[in-house]
Amino acid sequence: MMMAHNLYIHVPFCMKKCNYCAFYSFGCANPDWQKYADSICEEVKFWAEKLGRINIPTIFFGGGTPSLMPVSVFEQIMSALHKYFNVLENCEITLESNPGTLDKNKLSDFVLNGVNRLSVGVQSLKNEELEFLGRIHDVKQAKDLLNSALDMGLRVSADFIYGLPHQTEKNTEEMCADINKLGLQHVSMYELTIEKNTPFGKMNLEMPDNETMAKMYTVISNVLNLPRYEVSNYAIPGQECRHNQNVWAGDAYIGIGRGGAGRVYMDGIWYDEMGAFERFEKIDNTTRAEEKILTGMRTTKGVKLDEDIKMLIDFDWVNTHKNLVVEKNNYLYATSDGLLVLDNLLLDLIK
Repeated sequence: MMMAHNLYIHVPFCMKKCNYCAFYSFGCANPDWQKYADSICEEVKFWAEKLGRINIPTIFFGGGTPSLMPVSVFEQIMSALHKYFNVLENCEITLESNPGTLDKNKLSDFVLNGVNRLSVGVQSLKNEELEFLGRIHDVKQAKDLLNSALDMGLRVSADFIYGLPHQTEKNTEEMCADINKLGLQHVSMYELTIEKNTPFGKMNLEMPDNETMAKMYTVISNVLNLPRYEVSNYAIPGQECRHNQNVWAGDAYIGIGRGGAGRVYMDGIWYDEMGAFERFEKIDNTTRAEEKILTGMRTTKGVKLDEDIKMLIDFDWVNTHKNLVVEKNNYLYATSDGLLVLDNLLLDLIK
C-alpha cells in the first residue's frame, strides 16, 4: 500500500495582484476556468496512475484566490479526487479566500461540495492599510465573510500582516486586540517582507528595524488570545491547520497546478515535485531530513528525533544552548528566545 499523500492545489488567478505579493499568481478576473479544471483533473489522473488509490488526509486549495473559482469547477475537481483517490471521511478541505470574491450563497455552495475549513485573507482591520497593501476589499466585507463562515459552523482562519512602514509595537498591540474581538479559532500573522519584482519592491519604503519587528513578534504572543503553534500561526488547541502540520512534520504531499510544490514519496524514494508536470526530481534522504528540520523547528512541537534527523543535529551545540533549544520526549524544539533568532539558530543546529 502506497503512503498517504496530502494534496495542495494551486489556483493562480486573482482580481489583481497585491502590492506585496511574490507568489505565482496573476490578475485575471475572467480566466478560462474550464481549461483550468481540465488540466487539474488531468494531473489528478496522472498521480492516481503513478501512486494508485492512495489515502488523502487533507486537501488545500491555495493561491492566488481560490474563492474566485466557480463552484462548478470546484465540484469537477472534487469529483475527480473522489474518483481516483480515497478521500478520507474526516479529510480537512481548506479553501483560501479573499473578501470581495465570496458571498454567503457561494460559500454555502462550496461547503455543500466539501469545503470544511475557510482561510480568509483579511490582512488588516484598517481601510487605509488595506488600500496601501493593494487589497480589493474593505474591513466591513472582511468581517461579513468571517461572520458568515462562523455562522455556518466552518473552521475559520484569517491572515493578517504586521510590520508595515512606520508601524510600532503599539500598532501591533491594537491590531491584536481588534483581532481578539472577531471570535476566531485560528489566525496567521505574517511579517511584511519586501520582495523584488513587486510594487513594494520598487518603492523605497521605510520599514521598521529588526529590533522593532522582534518586539512586535513578542507583542503578538502576549496580546493575541490564541497560543502560537508555529512561527506565524496561532490556534486554539485542536483547531490547527492539519494540512500544514502534516507538511511541516515531513509527510508526503502532492502539488497540483502550476505553482504548486510537492514532496512525493514513491517506492522508497522522495521526489521534489512541481505541479503542471514542471518538475519531478529525486531528492536524497539527507536533503529530505534537512527539510524536515527546517519546517519542524518552526513549530512549537519541534522536529521528531528520528534516526535520519539525529544524524544531522549538532548535539554538542544543543547542549550548550539550552536557552534556545530544548530536547524533550524525543522532540527537539526552539524556545521562545530561539524562535526570535530561528534562521541563525538553524545554521548552527545542522551539522
